[in-house]
Amino acid sequence: MKKLLSLFFAFVAMGAHAQYWQQAVNYEMYIDLDVESHQYNGTSTITYKNNSPDTLRKVYFHLYFNAFQPESMMDVRSRTIEDPDRRVQDRIYGLSAKEIGYQDVQSLTQNGMETSWSVRGTILKADLAKPITPGDSTIFELAWNAQVPLQIRRSGRDNKEGIDFTMTQWYPKLAEYDEDGWHPDQYVGREFYGVWGDFDVTIDAHRDYLIGGTGVIQNPDQVGFGYGGVEKVRVRKNKKRRWHFKAEGVHDFAFAADPDYVHRQINIQNGPIVHLLFDPKTANEDNWELLKTAYLQRYFDFMAANFGAYPYPQFSIIQGGDGGMEYPMCTMILGGGDKFEGFAGLFVHEATHSWYYGVIATNESAYPWMDEGFTSYAEEECMNVLFERNAKNPHLNAYRSYVKLDASGLREPLSTPADHFNYNRVYGISSYSAGALFLNQLEYIIGKGAFARGMKRYWNAWQFKHPTPYGFLRIMERESDLELDWYLSYYKDQVKSVDYSVSEVSPVMNGTKIVFERRGKFPMPLDFEVVYAGGLVEYYNIPLVSMYGAKKESNYDVLTPWAWTHPAYEFKIPSKGKEVIEVNIDPSMRLLDVDTTNNSWKK
Repeated sequence: MKKLLSLFFAFVAMGAHAQYWQQAVNYEMYIDLDVESHQYNGTSTITYKNNSPDTLRKVYFHLYFNAFQPESMMDVRSRTIEDPDRRVQDRIYGLSAKEIGYQDVQSLTQNGMETSWSVRGTILKADLAKPITPGDSTIFELAWNAQVPLQIRRSGRDNKEGIDFTMTQWYPKLAEYDEDGWHPDQYVGREFYGVWGDFDVTIDAHRDYLIGGTGVIQNPDQVGFGYGGVEKVRVRKNKKRRWHFKAEGVHDFAFAADPDYVHRQINIQNGPIVHLLFDPKTANEDNWELLKTAYLQRYFDFMAANFGAYPYPQFSIIQGGDGGMEYPMCTMILGGGDKFEGFAGLFVHEATHSWYYGVIATNESAYPWMDEGFTSYAEEECMNVLFERNAKNPHLNAYRSYVKLDASGLREPLSTPADHFNYNRVYGISSYSAGALFLNQLEYIIGKGAFARGMKRYWNAWQFKHPTPYGFLRIMERESDLELDWYLSYYKDQVKSVDYSVSEVSPVMNGTKIVFERRGKFPMPLDFEVVYAGGLVEYYNIPLVSMYGAKKESNYDVLTPWAWTHPAYEFKIPSKGKEVIEVNIDPSMRLLDVDTTNNSWKK
């Protein structure tokens, strides 16, 4: 933990003096949860450090629970989009006064001085009593009342598996300010973006409730339930029990609470303590036990070896929410279901968010494909190993979804903000599948060695820094010694397609002429294999002129670069005394070619 903190504060300190900077925040919060009324009172003391070069005269807070009210932006969007999220649809519109969510701020001061503030939807805007100059800190104190909504999406009470409280996005949360300014995004149903900092959270709740989530429990002897305390605390006469958590170097805090939870834990070698909380009445307990005993250690080992070591002291897997959702140091997942592999896949995806949502933490609202896509890529690589699938390319399902979307004509640029896609299904395929394939095809472009080094270097260089796509790209350019701006531009900002064909293979004097045609508008380097009678196979690579180099893989012969302005490419293979019987584009199946029917020639 000390290593994590030193890294975190080193990054913040560096940000204050270098070209790159990060804001910093410290939350001290107390809430008193009434489990019968589903309401709570909260107070918070927030120390906010302005590491930016700008003087701040206003701040914004997220009030996410306000989205769960009829006629909210989230409600109207769900009722008017052609393909609404089936978990939402018109459910918000039908909530009663006792079922809606809200966060009603009662007071907000800055350094003890009253501020002028107003609320619009899920955003509170405050005009500061005193501007925050570069390098200075200020203290906000808030008091608020809130009601936990009937569970609709992610957060809420009484979900379909009977979990009482999934407390996510439950407190007034400072919006992020970065080099692009403030990010007061209304909550319409998508993703999140937050300020790095520390959380000290105290929760009073009914004594029969077990709580788990972000952070490390500070009073295990008082709470018991397997957290290091003793079970006899259950019989205390006091109606409520106090829970005290601390989390350092995170950008959000989530928890769940239920009287029927059971608690299990495992100490991961060279990793965190993992807590498992589930309701045995609705969960498949065998799946949770198998995950704990046979897969958790292997999972953390795989992620450390391939993407980076998990840096926090604990991780909690909690039955809660409406599917699967990631939060710092924890994930909320469904607990039921019969098939273990599906349950494990859900865990692997949500836990892997701890790397790309939790620690690297790109702006999900602006770049959902960098979080969901990178997570999906690592998930598929991990599942291929954990379940010994041995697939040559574990991302073919994502490829099929991408091609189907491309054929529909509905593709939108990946640079589209998360909430602003025209269709939910286009958002899903773009963020998850296309995001994963961005990495899979990048490995094809720069080579496996450079790609593997780049992913680890990205993890080491960009922890706690909210990188943009260009930060990632610069890492991969340094590792590969190739220029890659053309790839990011075509992939992120355009909707052009990759499509290559073998247009001619013919015998010529002392050899064989091969002609390739670029039919799509998205230029790519080309890998292909030549098969000779008798079984000899040779591999070739045609780089793009725009790359100013080629990937370094020993089994490929590198040919003259192909300019994107030229629709065809012709070259001659010298005669080797054997007849060419096959030419196949992309034998590794990583090229996002939308029509593979013309990728092969056979005699």
